[in-house]
Amino acid sequence: MIKNILTSVFILLLISTNLLSNSVKILIEGNKRIDPETIKIYGEISDKENYTDQDINNILKNLYSTDFFEDINISFENKILRINVKEYPIIGKLKFEGEPAKKIVKNIKERIFSSVNGPFIKNRISDDLNAIQNGYKYLGYHNAKVEPKIENLEDNKINLLFVIDRGEKLKISKINFIGDKKIKERRLRDIIVSEENKFYKVLSQNTNFNESNIDLDKRLLVNFYKSLGFYNIKILSSSAIISSESAEITYNIDAGERHVITKISTNVAEQIEKKFFFDLQKYYSDLIGDYYSPFKIKKVLDQLDILIVKNDLQFIEHSVNELVDDGKIEVVINISEGKKILVERVNISGNTITDESVIRGELLLDEGDPFNFLKLEKSVSRIKSRNLFGKVEKEVKDGSSIDEKIIDILVEEKPTGEIAAGAGVGTDGGTFSLSVKENNYLGSGVSVAGFTEVNEHSFKGELSINNPNYNDTGNGLRYSIASITNDEPDSGYENSILSSSVGLKVEQFERIFFTPSLSITSDKLDVQSTASEKLKKQAGTFNELLFGYGYIYDERDKPYLPTDGFITSFSQVLPMYAEAPFLKNTLKFTKYETLTEDFIGSVKLFFSAINPIAEEDVRLSKRLSLPRDRLRGFQRGKIGPKDGNDFIGGNYAATMNLEARLPNFLPESTNTNVGLFMDFGNLWGVDYDSSISGSNKIRSSAGAIVNWLSPLGPMNFTFSTNISKETTDKTESFNFSLGTTF
Repeated sequence: MIKNILTSVFILLLISTNLLSNSVKILIEGNKRIDPETIKIYGEISDKENYTDQDINNILKNLYSTDFFEDINISFENKILRINVKEYPIIGKLKFEGEPAKKIVKNIKERIFSSVNGPFIKNRISDDLNAIQNGYKYLGYHNAKVEPKIENLEDNKINLLFVIDRGEKLKISKINFIGDKKIKERRLRDIIVSEENKFYKVLSQNTNFNESNIDLDKRLLVNFYKSLGFYNIKILSSSAIISSESAEITYNIDAGERHVITKISTNVAEQIEKKFFFDLQKYYSDLIGDYYSPFKIKKVLDQLDILIVKNDLQFIEHSVNELVDDGKIEVVINISEGKKILVERVNISGNTITDESVIRGELLLDEGDPFNFLKLEKSVSRIKSRNLFGKVEKEVKDGSSIDEKIIDILVEEKPTGEIAAGAGVGTDGGTFSLSVKENNYLGSGVSVAGFTEVNEHSFKGELSINNPNYNDTGNGLRYSIASITNDEPDSGYENSILSSSVGLKVEQFERIFFTPSLSITSDKLDVQSTASEKLKKQAGTFNELLFGYGYIYDERDKPYLPTDGFITSFSQVLPMYAEAPFLKNTLKFTKYETLTEDFIGSVKLFFSAINPIAEEDVRLSKRLSLPRDRLRGFQRGKIGPKDGNDFIGGNYAATMNLEARLPNFLPESTNTNVGLFMDFGNLWGVDYDSSISGSNKIRSSAGAIVNWLSPLGPMNFTFSTNISKETTDKTESFNFSLGTTF
């Protein structure tokens, strides 16, 4: 038995020895940083009895593909596979000399092959140089020069330096529009971002040739043409002829024919009640026969969204089919049920100052609610309308199950402080005003503002606090305290007023707001010795507790620079306690309409009346005057009835304003809006007969408005001339204001 075991062991040892003698020995040499086992893995090297030329070529191919080695030699002799490698130097530091902009440096690093702690491959340097130069060309630096410099270090390391001279940007010498363009070139140049280099555009960056702007220009041109009804607009080509100092750009346009909307209809799924969408018919009828525009269709869809939200219709989707035939377009709006999906989670990010509750307070969707894309869109609009963020983005992601969604809201905060100064120059001296406002006090979303207006004879100051979403109710709450002093010699009296008020803004219905308020006022009135005996009887101190309410109906397409729609309001002030009670009513109406692409018109109407409730007269300090913005060209409080030499105001005030905004009068690059106006108004009516002189003559004025977004902030200029006036009226020919943010 023992003999048999010993024999078996001997045989095994013999076999093992024989196998070992036939195995290949692998020697790896020259490596300093890379472990031999790592080399074996990347080279896919395994123990074999023999290595053919093909095996060696495969190893070489595998190892060179790693970009670890500058040189590799492999030999196979006497059962020894010898691999000798030379590693690439490692880049210790990567520098860019001559480029001050960190953003551009970051972009360059993303474009090139070389990187810190990566291999330095000489053959790739030319690729890096080309990538850098192409990047600069894309930014407009077509004459950029780049030179590499290498600093050798110990341990097979180097520092790599790119010396950059980006030179000057190429200027755009000319922009051409060719083909079937149908629109005047001057108008097209105002649409695109790129601008021809002119002496008066020294501050514009868009006169520099930038290839990235070419694609943007083409998108702007397509959108513009489609808004005018050119449904099949095509930009056939865009090209740039580049010299050493300038570039000439040419856009080849095929506008095609203009398309007309002949029919708009809805296709409502059977399971959805059609009655909810009957109100859309009035929007359809206004568009039939008009030239096609995607923006017009969007307005219809916006109204559809309002109806969906108003009627709380869940899981509703809509799409649009456009049937095109020989210059005619039939629009079909499909309304159907979507998938029943819930909101799993809402994530808020990007807010470093603003409290998260401010953002969540504007959301119409919460965790567990049915997911509604329309409510999400409206939520984003509500967040934007707070004017606290420069950017608001949303992203909808799949949740933990197929019927759940996660909503990510990303905001980018912007400066919310505002400071503005203004001045007016008239026949009776000047007026100066200053306002300071913080729209996001301590990140709470609450607005705190201070305002003062002074001239030689009067002062007005006000401090207000406004919370547009009080306790996340969607209702606005406003507090204010104000102080007014007046001692103008031609008003017949001196007075000082201290008042405080609180008011709400409640959205009772879609676009309809209820605005109740409560105020307390103390008014000390002193009548000048030269005034009439009737006026002298009004001297005294008057304390009042007033209740006010009003309604606002807002159908404007947007609150800032609206182009369509209207806004109307009615308000009334009632005395709860007053030593000289009165009733005040005010009606306002404004209609906006885009008449042509170059002309946006508006009509503004204003009427106000104040009447005594008892037999007493309305006291001097409560009488009406015309607001400066309602009758431009005249000083506030310096028209209307006079008692001797004193302007005493009136019981009734009415104005009409005709305005025209000219969006294309100046190129968009000037950041300047120009408008024209004509104002008509009058102030009349008193409670008593005395030495009163008045006139039913309608005052009127005309002028121009210039709003310039300057590097210092927005500047507003008003130039006025009087058309009709009384000889006793005090006029104001110029008004100016400057604002900025912080």
